[in-house]
Amino acid sequence: MSVTDFDIRRVGGRIGAEILGVDLSADLAPAVVAEINTALLEHKALFFRGQELDDAAQLRFAAHFGELTTAHPTVPSVDGQPNILPVDGDGGNRANQWHTDVTFLRTPPKASTLRSLVVPPYGGNTLIANSAAAYRDLPAPLRELADRLRAVHTNDYDYAAPKSEKAAEHRRQFISTKYRTEHPVVRVHPESGERGLFIGGFAQSLVGLSPSESRDILRILQSYVIRPENVVRWTWAPGDLVLFDNRITQHYAPDDYGDLPRLLHRVTVAGDVPVGVDGEHSRVLEGGEAAHYTPAAA
Repeated sequence: MSVTDFDIRRVGGRIGAEILGVDLSADLAPAVVAEINTALLEHKALFFRGQELDDAAQLRFAAHFGELTTAHPTVPSVDGQPNILPVDGDGGNRANQWHTDVTFLRTPPKASTLRSLVVPPYGGNTLIANSAAAYRDLPAPLRELADRLRAVHTNDYDYAAPKSEKAAEHRRQFISTKYRTEHPVVRVHPESGERGLFIGGFAQSLVGLSPSESRDILRILQSYVIRPENVVRWTWAPGDLVLFDNRITQHYAPDDYGDLPRLLHRVTVAGDVPVGVDGEHSRVLEGGEAAHYTPAAA
C-alpha cells in the first residue's frame, strides 16, 4: 500500500480527521504507518470507520506506534488480554469528566486507541479536545503564567458520589494504589515541539499555591481547553477505531445513555517523561514508577 492509497478528511476545524481507505486488519507498510503518524501529529485525533477488528488486530495496530502498556496501573484488564482495558459503561467505568489518560504517573501513554464493540443507539459519544490550540488561545499574560506553573496529578481526586455499587467498586479499584506526580502545566510535545496545556481531571493542585488558588487557575486554563472550537465529537458505530495523541489532547465520555450497554476496548502506547518550557521533567511524588504498567518507567 502506498501513502496515496487512503484519504484524510478533516472532521473538525481545529482537531480530528477521518482516515478513509485503509484496512487496519492488514499488514501496514512502514510508509503507511509513518503517514498515519504524521496525520496524528497534525490532527491530534484520527477516526477509522467500520474496521471490525478483533483484539489481536487492535494490539497489532497500536504496536506500530511503540511499545504497549499493560491495561492500567490499577484496573484489571480484559480476561486473557493484559494489554487491553475494558471501557465498560455497565461496569461502573464511566469517565464523565475531561482528562488525559493516566497523567497521575510520570510516564503517561503516548497515544490511546479505542475500539467500539457495543454502542448505544443514542448518546455515548466521545469528545476530544486540542490542548495545543487551547494554549495558543491564551492571552499572553496567561500563557506566561502557565509556562511557569507545575501541577500535581493524582488518581485519588475528588470523585463525585458513585451512582451504583459497581461504580463504587470501580473507584475502590482505581485508587487501590495512590499515585501523585508533578507535571509541567505546559508540556512541550516531543515530536512536534508544540506547547499544550497538560492538565485535565487528574490535575488537582498547583505547586506553591493554595487549594483555592489552584482550583481557580486550573478552572480558567481548563475553560480554554474545552471551548467548542477546540473540541471534536465522535459518534460511535460498531467496529470504529479512534487513535488520539495523549500528549496533547484531553477527552470526555458523557454519561448520557442511561442503562444502555456501551463497551469499548482501550490499548495504549507507552509514552515518555513530559518536559516543560523550562526543560524541567516531571517527577514522582508518591506511588513509584508503576513499572508493571509501562515499559517507559524503566
